[in-house]
Order: sequence, then C-alpha cells, then structure tokens
Amino acid sequence: MAHSNKLSKLSAAGLLVTLGIVYGDIGTSPLYVMKAIIGKSIINDDLVIGGVSCVFWTLTLQTTFKYVILMLRADNKGEGGIFSLYALVRKAKVSWLVFPAIIGGSALLADGLITPSISVASAVEGMRYFNPDIPTIPIVISILFLLFFIQQFGTSFVGKSFGPMMLVWFFMLAALGANMMFTNLNILKAFNPYYAYNLLVHYPHGFWLLGAVFLCTTGAEALYTDLGHCGKKNIRVSWIAVKICLLLNYFGQGAWLLNRTGTALNEHNPFYSIMPSWFLFTGIIVATFAAIVASQALISASFTLINEAIRLNFGPKLRIIYPTEMRGQLYVPTVNWVLCFGCIAVVLYFKESENMGAAYGLSIILAMMADTLMFAFYLHLRRISNYLIFPFLFVFLTIEMSFIIANLNKVMHGGWVTLLVTSFLFGNMLVWFEARKIRNKLVDFLKLEDYLSLITDLSNDTSIPKYATHLVYMTSANRRDEIESKVIYSILQKQPKRADIYWFVHVDVIDEPYTMEYKVKELVNDKVIHIDFRLGFRVEQRINVMFRQVVQDLVANREVDIRSRYYSLSKNNVIGDFRFVVIEKHISNENVFRIKERILLTIHSFLKLFSMPEEKAFGLDTSLVTVEKVPLVVNPVGKINLKRVK
Repeated sequence: MAHSNKLSKLSAAGLLVTLGIVYGDIGTSPLYVMKAIIGKSIINDDLVIGGVSCVFWTLTLQTTFKYVILMLRADNKGEGGIFSLYALVRKAKVSWLVFPAIIGGSALLADGLITPSISVASAVEGMRYFNPDIPTIPIVISILFLLFFIQQFGTSFVGKSFGPMMLVWFFMLAALGANMMFTNLNILKAFNPYYAYNLLVHYPHGFWLLGAVFLCTTGAEALYTDLGHCGKKNIRVSWIAVKICLLLNYFGQGAWLLNRTGTALNEHNPFYSIMPSWFLFTGIIVATFAAIVASQALISASFTLINEAIRLNFGPKLRIIYPTEMRGQLYVPTVNWVLCFGCIAVVLYFKESENMGAAYGLSIILAMMADTLMFAFYLHLRRISNYLIFPFLFVFLTIEMSFIIANLNKVMHGGWVTLLVTSFLFGNMLVWFEARKIRNKLVDFLKLEDYLSLITDLSNDTSIPKYATHLVYMTSANRRDEIESKVIYSILQKQPKRADIYWFVHVDVIDEPYTMEYKVKELVNDKVIHIDFRLGFRVEQRINVMFRQVVQDLVANREVDIRSRYYSLSKNNVIGDFRFVVIEKHISNENVFRIKERILLTIHSFLKLFSMPEEKAFGLDTSLVTVEKVPLVVNPVGKINLKRVK
C-alpha cells in the first residue's frame, strides 16, 4: 500500500511508471490509425487534413476533457475503472445501474481479444519493408503466446522496463513526427475544427470514417482504470507530454500523406513511411516492444476486471494466483489462456492488422458510453447542478452515439466477433447477478440469541462425542445478531456438533477497494465468538490467514484461550484443533419457480460448474474444512394428493 501511495504522488518515478502502465493502448494507436482512415482511397487534402483534424479533436474532447479532466475526479479511495465507479454509485440502490456496469466491463474484456493482436501485428508487419513476402502470422502468434505464457510467473520483472521503454517510444513518435511535419506545414490547418466538420459532412462517406478515427482514443478508458496504480496527478501531467508526442506523430504522418496526394497507400503504412531508411529496423524493434507493453497492460487490466467482477458478484469464483507481493499483481489462469487462444484465433481469422482495424473499436465505445451514464449519475449523487449534468450527457452521448453509428459498418467486417464476445460475457454476468439475488432470497435467517443457550448446552453435553475443539462456521448473515437457519440445523440437528468454542465468521465485501478491517464480538463467554471481516472488492479473501491472525491477536490480548480442552494436551499447552464448516447451498427440487427464475437458476447452476469451491474461494485449508450441502426451499410444491391403499 505504501508503495502504491508513493507512486501515486507526483514525482519523476511516478511519471515514468505512468508512461509504462497507462499509455500502452492509446500510445501505440499511431501504428494503425492513419492507415485505417485513408484505407484504399486516393489521397487528397480534404481527406488527410480532415482526418488529422478529427483525430486532434477526438483526443481533445474524448480523452483530455472527458477522461483526464472529468472522470479522474470519480475516484473510489484512489481507485478507478468501470467497476470502481459502479461500486461508488450502487450505494444509491438504483437497479438500472447494473446494466451499464456489466455492459462496460464485458466490452472491455472483449476488447482484450483485439488490442494485443492488432498492436503486435501492426508492429511486426513493418518487417515487410525489408522482405515483402515475410510470413508475419507465425511471428505474431509466437510473440503473443510467449507474452501469455510468462503471465504465470508474474510481470514485475517485465514491468520494470515498461516506463523506460514507453519513454523511448514516445520520444521516437515525437521526433519522427516533428521531422516530417516541417516538410508540409499545411497539415497545421488540422487544428481548425472546420476541416473535421467538412470531412464528416461534405466528404463522400466522410461520416463513416469516424469508425477509423475512433481508434485513436481506444485506450482512453485505461487512464481511468489505472488511476489507483499511478494517481491522478501523474496521469494528468504525463498526458500533456503524451498528447503532444501523439499529435506530432499524427501531424507528421499527415504531412507525409499531403506530399503524396493523388496516389494510393497500397501496402504502405504512413507510420513506417515517415522513418528514414537507416532508422527503419530500429523503429520496427521499438514498435514491437511498445506493442508488447500495450498488450501486457491490457492483459493485466483484464485480470483486475475479472477479480473485481467476482468480488461484486458478477461472475463465478475463478482461481486467482498472486505471483508477487506487489499490490495489484495477480494472475487468473482461466482468463489468461482463454485470452491467449482468443488472440491467436483473431490473428488467424483476420490475418492482417488492416482487417483487425476494420473490426476494432466497436465494443470499446460501449464501455465509454457506460462510463458516461454512470459518471452522470455520480455527479447527480454529488449534488452537481442538472444545468451541468445535462450538457455533459448531451455532448458526450452525441459524440459516442456518432462513433457507434459510424462503427456499425464494422459489424459485417469482423466487428461481430467482439460484439458476440461482449454479448456472451454480458449474458453470463447478468445471469449470475440475478440468480444470486434469487438464491439470497431463499436463505432463511434466525435470531442468533434464541439459540445461544442451546449451543452452550450442546458444548457442555459430554454424552455427545466432541466434533472439534474450535468449530468455525462461514456465515453470510450481514447482521451480527442473525444466523442462517441451515447453520443452526447443521450444529444442532444434522449431526449434533459439540465443540468447546464456536466461531461464526462473516465476510462483508465493501465498496472501497483495499479496506482490510475486522470486528470481534464475544456472544457467550468463552463459548461463542463472532468475527466480521470488512474487505475491499480488490482484496484477496485469504480467510485462513486472516482468521489465524485475528485469533493470535485475541490470544495476545488474553481475550480467548485456544488451548486444547483435553486434560493431557491442556497441561502441556497444546493448541486445540480448528475445523471449518462451509454450508454449500443448492436449489431444492421442491421449489416452484416462474419460468424466468427457473431459466436463470439453471444457467447459474451450469456456470457454477466452472466456479471454485467455496472453501477454496475463501482461501481455507481444505484439510480442515467440512463442506455440507443443504437444499434451499422457499416455494415448496403444494400438498400432494397422495392416497393410502390397503
């Protein structure tokens, strides 16, 4: 935590780290944006100046104004991103907010299939300047596979080179662009918004070029998502330099294009064409490393998104590994390999970065629209005047709806891939969320105080074999004075479980990202103890370790005696045994549900097959855990017309 806070302060180190973490996606966009705008058209002044003007104003309005100036204000205890924003606004308990949150999260994850592919492919294709027949697909696939393979070892060793690598990259962008820009200063007309307007309104099919223009801002969401890693001051200050470098390169590419009016691009990429021939090989190497940085940043962001989705009950609990002690460093094997083979499939299907560009961006604009809607609601909760909120909504929904419409022609050119993935993820998250709500309604809670005397009597009843010295139950009851009826049933009826001390442990996932707190209440002296853990939605639930630390603190404060109660062990100060009990609930066939509920619960049951068992999700030592499966019954079938016969 201290490490993160140190990097969040404005400093040279913080700025360098910010370059490596935040700007991978948006920083590598010059590799393919101008090539996508020109396409197969004959180069002319209106197209080039108008295209560069659209890029300039998109970066200014969408990236600078919306994300850097406005959305960085919506920080959740220093954390950003669409799920952090949802955690901020869901306190209002407005049901529709879950839809933009899930749509945005799904779109960002779907984007993970194209970004690494198009970035690496665009960089590697520069090798064709040396050998037009070089097979780039095997090289791209090899780089991608290696990148995903090393995730399991942690990326801290790669991360150390991210900042310096991107510093070299942006310096190269600026130098190459500035050098070429002076060959045709007419490109400076692009600062005038008239040329953007002229392209979109008067140029034949000009409006549809917004689909290509949008590629220049696809990484803008990362500026908000990585807020917690870098801090808003470092992002805002570094963005000034990054934007200047990007614009210099775009204007340089524009100047190169103006010098070739009346011709077609064919196989040329303006990005590589502005490089001196003696620098081309070095430029390709630097571009390839920058593409790897961009891919790595997106892969790490995908892991973080999945982790947050699980904590917010948007998906099944997957296995999460923490390869290093660095905060935020995590590895989700299932997601890693799904992304890996998904990216490889994208490369094999589209083959060329140009084809990927024709499909890219359609899903990410959905995430940006989701950000706009939830940020407007956040402003409403902050009691900002509607006279400011409505203009914000109007301006950015107009911009983003224009991008959506312009991107619709990408559906038939491969955009259906990311839309399909987005829809699939959205469906899974929504089903899991709604089914969890149904299941939670089926859980019956009892007043714990009504059973404390029974539990105490059971503990003192020597006619019943002792089950454990310390018996620990994981409970989902949010109130300390309540307990699930199934827990009481497990203790008193299913198999009377005599123990010397009963522990009830509850985990409350709160809307703050990294909170780690606990409260202890002794309900019956030296018999029944209740522990409440309050953990942030980004905190790993290592309950086994946390519970042990709490017990050690209680022992140190002489609040509890955990020694074995067996005479031979107690006199030698041997610690008593601990056993956890996890109640795994399943829907009973006795329930009668409406068709919609039955469908949701059926899909939820299928998704649960891919989920980690509850005991592993809580980080418990499985050798000390008993899992009891109990049915949930709330709408039982009516009385059966059963007749007795002789």
